[in-house]
Amino acid sequence: MTRISKTRRISAVLATAALSLGGLVAAQPALAANDVIGPDDELFVNPQSTTLQAAATLDGQARADAQLLGSFASANWFTEGTPDQVRDEVAALVGAADATDEVPVLVAYNLPFRDCAQYSAGGAADTAAYTAWIDGLAAGIGDRDAVVILEPDGLGIIPWYTTINGELEWCQPAELDSATAASDRFVQLNHAVDALTALPNTAVYLDGTHSGWLGVGDITDRLIKAGVERADGFFLNASNYVQTERLQKYGTWISDCLNLSVNSWYEPAFCGSQYYPASPDDFSTWGLTDAAYDQAYADTGVTRDPAAQAHFVIDTSRNGQGPWTAPVGKYTDPEVWCNPPARGAGLTPTTETGEPLIDAYFWIKVPGESDGQCYRGTGGPEDPERGMIDPAAGQWFPEQARELVELAEPALPTQTCHVSFDVKGPLKGNFAATVRVRNTGTEPTGDWSLAWSFAGAETVHRALPGSFTQDGVEVAVTGSRSIQPGRTTVVALVGKTNGSTMSEPLLFTLDGSPCVSY
Repeated sequence: MTRISKTRRISAVLATAALSLGGLVAAQPALAANDVIGPDDELFVNPQSTTLQAAATLDGQARADAQLLGSFASANWFTEGTPDQVRDEVAALVGAADATDEVPVLVAYNLPFRDCAQYSAGGAADTAAYTAWIDGLAAGIGDRDAVVILEPDGLGIIPWYTTINGELEWCQPAELDSATAASDRFVQLNHAVDALTALPNTAVYLDGTHSGWLGVGDITDRLIKAGVERADGFFLNASNYVQTERLQKYGTWISDCLNLSVNSWYEPAFCGSQYYPASPDDFSTWGLTDAAYDQAYADTGVTRDPAAQAHFVIDTSRNGQGPWTAPVGKYTDPEVWCNPPARGAGLTPTTETGEPLIDAYFWIKVPGESDGQCYRGTGGPEDPERGMIDPAAGQWFPEQARELVELAEPALPTQTCHVSFDVKGPLKGNFAATVRVRNTGTEPTGDWSLAWSFAGAETVHRALPGSFTQDGVEVAVTGSRSIQPGRTTVVALVGKTNGSTMSEPLLFTLDGSPCVSY
């Protein structure tokens, strides 16, 4: 999906300007905080993810990179299909996560005219089609745990939208009615919020853009119109590269702006932002906006309450090195959001953030998948910065995956095991497999445990030597003899399957650390 450079706008005025409103409006209920995910919740690592599917087609370093990235909990995107199709696909994913007592992260990305028909064009045909699709997605989740990232770009790019500052935005598709297109977007999102928050164990986050894009007041105004008061909060930085420290402040300001706007006479237009009183390019000045919020709370009498305010999550999938600065004057449109070179993965996914307003750091964008074919103001078809034709949006990009692994900050773990899984059969429902585990690290393993998930209905009956456990599709084989560095141990498996074929597992871990399989 695209990230268009925005003209920087001042989205706040001095808090004293609010005094001219004269009097208070009635206070409204505080925003509800998420109770679905917490520090003790484990995020679902999908053993059939698009990342691991890509790994199956690769070899060498590219395969190892995909398997390493696939060992972390990336979001699972739902972008098309009929209501029945999305219901069934979501039910399968959420059911697999439920079987492991883990929480899956789903991305709903099917709004009509999404991305303003650019790199990630597509989406439902109209409001009726979209609301039916969302109802199907909600039915697939049911009463099981899930997190839904609701429509990346959904509030950042709105067709025929007039901003809080009275400016008509650039997305003006001739195919849509200019009088109703923007209001339709809010109808669609409000329906989605209601359908998903009606589920007992689903956390819902709306698009909060990022600190290099909309001002705090502008995105707060849009979030309120989209129903954020009934959701769990908002997400930041989806598919982008902004540094986590900037997003932490930006998200906190949005939460404060919402709190002030909902519970007092304060309005989103009064809210301080990264553009004022702070200077957007000088992070050392952002404390000025912190101080502006302290003053706003003092002026309104509203109290900060992290337990009740809107929470947020941050996409850290590709922000380890921060955003890319294009060479000065080299491109007419550098498209800094589109497959920028030399970026790195950021913080790995976790619900242990240590921040009361931040519920999680997620990998919303699947790291290693392309943003689209980037031309940077040229006629293409090559990306002139990379000297190659970039893969289409959503397709695996081995060169970028290598950069994300190599330049990750903090560094990703090194794979110190190689696994081969050779299957004979199945024959009359029986199979035999030889599993070779090589220690490619520098330390002996001690007692060890090799774990993986089957793709189908395979059942292990015997493992020699060693012992095994199986819970659904999850299998763990344990051994008591240490595997020395550079040495290989072999385990023979015997089992049954209901299918006529077997797929090789693609995600193995040795003592919890990811392996390369070949």
